[in-house]
Amino acid sequence: MNSQIQISDLENIISEKIFIKIEKWNLYLGDAGLARELALECIGNLDKGSQQAAKLSLEAIKVKIGDRNQTILLSNLITESQICDLEEILENL
Repeated sequence: MNSQIQISDLENIISEKIFIKIEKWNLYLGDAGLARELALECIGNLDKGSQQAAKLSLEAIKVKIGDRNQTILLSNLITESQICDLEEILENL
């Protein structure tokens, strides 16, 4: 499979399945505009295995909060079950 198609496919899967959890609110990464960035990070880290790729990728992405320059690592906004879901998605590539 062409890597460009693979990135788009992964982006679509992440868009629909992985979300940020804040209190009782789920914001899917596709709606948050973070799915492509996470897909690119995951593809870049995939040679390290699915678990490590998921962890490294989530820790590499900084999510901007509000209008200021404050950011939070994406890994701090994702639940453990969502991390497992991401690992499973990466295993099936």
